[in-house]
Amino acid sequence: MKTPPRWSDNQLSEGLTEAKARFRQERLDEPAEAYTEAFEIYQGSVKKLLEASVDLTQLEQNALELLSDPKTLTAFRYLAGPPISTDDLRTLADDAFLSRAKLRNDPAMVTRVLEVVRAGLDKKRFPWILEDRQPTKAERKAAVIASAAMLAWSKVSTDRRSEGKNQQELQVEKALLGIDFVKVPTRRVSTTNLAPQPGEFCRESTLGTRKADFIIGLYDQRIMAIECKVSNSSTNSVKRLNNDAAAKAQAWINQFGTLGVVPVAVLGGVFKLGNLIDAQNSGLTLFWAHDLNQLVDWIKEAKPI
Repeated sequence: MKTPPRWSDNQLSEGLTEAKARFRQERLDEPAEAYTEAFEIYQGSVKKLLEASVDLTQLEQNALELLSDPKTLTAFRYLAGPPISTDDLRTLADDAFLSRAKLRNDPAMVTRVLEVVRAGLDKKRFPWILEDRQPTKAERKAAVIASAAMLAWSKVSTDRRSEGKNQQELQVEKALLGIDFVKVPTRRVSTTNLAPQPGEFCRESTLGTRKADFIIGLYDQRIMAIECKVSNSSTNSVKRLNNDAAAKAQAWINQFGTLGVVPVAVLGGVFKLGNLIDAQNSGLTLFWAHDLNQLVDWIKEAKPI
């Protein structure tokens, strides 16, 4: 069987330099419209929230309407400093269900949700609440702008990550189709005989106990599991590469053995060289999204001897 490639530190560094350069160029070429549009939408949501609650002094009066509207619910979560995620809000409010029907039938649940955000209210953005008074026009305007900016930044950042990963996955799929691999339905692969056959691949499937972006049937009967990872900073690379992709690689190797599975990460963006080295040493095979020919060439050469 053909051994997966293991790159030298210099080779990894060269690939990283190119990936960073491409990432920087993509960010420089990115239009500002997305942020501006998101800011305008969320500015309206924050204004609506403040108006309906009389500048947060009477949240109870229209709580059901505000919490049932996805836009004002998001703005509501961002009243806290730092903002509270949907999952955290549900947990902190004692397993609250943030749906109109549930909230309408359980006033106590509405009260718990309001109390969670009140307890974490950002006193810097909304100083009048702590001082028990009405806000000045300047304070209100500043609170709206600051909140809308936070919401817009979060939305654009989330969209960037999602779009980058989606584009990367489309590139991998295109590369596989380009060498005549056949796309087959998503599945759960608990044993090797349930995996795609040689020359086939599936998307977003579960291999063993962990999900993979791609599961590929290699010509030599092994399984290749691919994770697509895009990182916008070297700090995030630990989470996306080492704590996620490399951890999955170890789980797959433990379940299927080194002769049964080839765990792979296709990378784009900014990573820390030390994290790349650690991930490779853990059994994860690395390829760069900007040079998928290396991945394709290896797949074509992985044939029975």
